Amino acid sequence: MKVFVAGATGAIGRQLVPRLVEAGHEVHGMTRSASKEQLLRDLGAVPVVADALDADQVAEAVGRVQPDVIVHQLTSIGPMDLRHFDRAFAMTNRLRTEGTDHLLSAGQAVGVKRFVAQSFFAAYERTGGPVKTEEDPFGPHPAKEMRETVAAIRHVEDAVLAATWTEGIVLRYGGFYGPHTSLGPDGDQTKAVRRRQFPVVGKGGGVWSFIHIGDAAEATVAAVDRGRRGVYNIVDDEPARVAEWLPTLARTLGAKEPMHVPRFVGRLLTGEVGAVMMTELRGASNAKAKRELGWSPAHPSWRQGFQGLTETDPDDARPDAAAAKGRR
Repeated sequence: MKVFVAGATGAIGRQLVPRLVEAGHEVHGMTRSASKEQLLRDLGAVPVVADALDADQVAEAVGRVQPDVIVHQLTSIGPMDLRHFDRAFAMTNRLRTEGTDHLLSAGQAVGVKRFVAQSFFAAYERTGGPVKTEEDPFGPHPAKEMRETVAAIRHVEDAVLAATWTEGIVLRYGGFYGPHTSLGPDGDQTKAVRRRQFPVVGKGGGVWSFIHIGDAAEATVAAVDRGRRGVYNIVDDEPARVAEWLPTLARTLGAKEPMHVPRFVGRLLTGEVGAVMMTELRGASNAKAKRELGWSPAHPSWRQGFQGLTETDPDDARPDAAAAKGRR
């Protein structure tokens, strides 16, 4: 099939494009910057230069390619500041609202058969059991500093699932880790843990679901090939409380044990968003994705996956090598 990937040079795009090529698809990768055309060629894609926030440019690009499938992986995350979460996600929120609408409009005009879009697990209701399925609702009252971000995630999901003219698929990814992510060998979150700047807040009862960026890409290929209309949680097999995974991560990195601070101190340091994520977050189940997509993560637990954060894989460090690896 001919697959149009919007956000093809991002963390997941760099993993996804060569895997789609290896699976036999003709891949066209969209980027806003002409300077990234060679990167896309190295990954195995035909470069497409267009601004996702310009409806005419998106329509022209999609119209020229005439894809069978559109994969929406558009993000642009600024420096992370949990106290001003929506500020850091301001551009990504535009890409999830305006960008989604532009891609859907262009896709409808050419009759794409399948539309796959990125979402996130962390918006689930923060009451009830510790692990949520796709049938569970999003929480009605997100933390104040991330209301705009959750609204943008809702927009992506509602718009894609309402598109009756195509097979609309939403992938609720877990927290990414691995190459080119903030929890990569040189990522901001990894550095914060090493510097002992990532504390356990309260009892650390928030439940997180993780996914290695390579496993997320593999699941996305499966969704392109055989996904059905609806939502899939793309997470590993082991949701875990902060009080468990954060100290384990610190030990894996050879860092000191993370500090423990009361919730009110954590709220002063990280705002309401940080306090909520550390104490109230709910994890997600991957049972549906494993059952319907025929997919299982190569890193079934963050326990094994975090081991890779202590070293840099040369195949991941060089885009041309990564592409070659993907085509083998």
